[in-house]
Amino acid sequence: MTDIAPRDLRPLWEQLKAEAAQDTRTNIGFPGATDITHEQLADLMTGVLLNNIGSPYDRGHGRNHTKDLEIEVVNLIADLFAAPASRWGYVTGGATEGTEHALLDARRRYPDAVVYTSAAAHYKIGDLADKLLMPLVVIGTDDGGRIDVTDLTGELARRRDRPAVIVAIAGTTMTEAVDDVPAIAAACDRLSIRRRRIHVDAALSGLPLALLPVDGVPRFDFNVRAVTSIVVSGHKFLSTLTPSGVLVYRDPPQAALSAAVSYTGTANVTIPGSRSGHTTLLLYAALAGLGTEAHRARVRRCRDTAQYACAQLCRIGVDARRHPHAFTVYFPPPPAHLTQRWVIPADDRHGHLICMPQVGRQDVDALIADWKLPMQPTPAQRGRLSRLLAAGATRAQP
Repeated sequence: MTDIAPRDLRPLWEQLKAEAAQDTRTNIGFPGATDITHEQLADLMTGVLLNNIGSPYDRGHGRNHTKDLEIEVVNLIADLFAAPASRWGYVTGGATEGTEHALLDARRRYPDAVVYTSAAAHYKIGDLADKLLMPLVVIGTDDGGRIDVTDLTGELARRRDRPAVIVAIAGTTMTEAVDDVPAIAAACDRLSIRRRRIHVDAALSGLPLALLPVDGVPRFDFNVRAVTSIVVSGHKFLSTLTPSGVLVYRDPPQAALSAAVSYTGTANVTIPGSRSGHTTLLLYAALAGLGTEAHRARVRRCRDTAQYACAQLCRIGVDARRHPHAFTVYFPPPPAHLTQRWVIPADDRHGHLICMPQVGRQDVDALIADWKLPMQPTPAQRGRLSRLLAAGATRAQP
């Protein structure tokens, strides 16, 4: 066996800190908020083991957990989405885990169910359907990225004898589009599809729209009675600085009826067994520590910055667009020289930037200045150009 010799790790930590500080200034393409820090939790985060194993609704045999605060976090999010008193939920490792839990619950209820989601949905939804052995139908979208309800209706009609599990999106990954959940529910009603589940992946746009709704954006909360579950991310808008999420059901899922496991003393109702109790602390600190009005101010700032970014890009001739509620500004794929410095994800149709709370107008101005620079040749291109110029000079001599 190879021994692990102790090392002085301080240089590594300093290097990582410096690299992170540098990257933060140009990482404007992924939706992670970093404006809320949690120095007040330092001792708890680095000196105490907190394991929220199993259900948050029973304490279990262990005592080193934050389950009471976890229930408060679930209720704070549930209240924002108008969940009824029958609500149930837990703190997840991210929105993907919450969607997996919702799909698993749907499969237990309806073993022959078909999953429907849009082509603009998160890429992991396809993996989850495959993992759970659930057939998946991918629905087309409109130009802005919203699910095409006419296309969905046609696919539902072809399988109206099968239960439907629809994963609607409130904030698609590329354009931050919000699916029309009331229209989706109405389509199911018209086809008399009663065996159905509608889960809303509201990872990015869910909390901002719950805090500050925008006229014209369809509702997707529990006021739409067909909605059975909603998941949001914590590391996106709430700046938990580590991946996290909160899953809320209208009514307890079937797993919530499970008996306690003798070893843990708590019901086996979550996707993982052990869960981070520290994540709950970060979520609670972000929610209760700031309060509603402070978060609304953060939403306004993000939307104002996004509107500014869209206008500035259009001013230099970029076909930039955004939905009225969105932090996201999308445009045709940017020039290659720009992505050498700036983190701007793109597919074959769009690139985007996301104006999270730490992104200010000065960051947008720096991006615009770089965008206007002429594309710089690569070293190979510079060498070829030099050879061509030299050959031309030789031919020009008498």
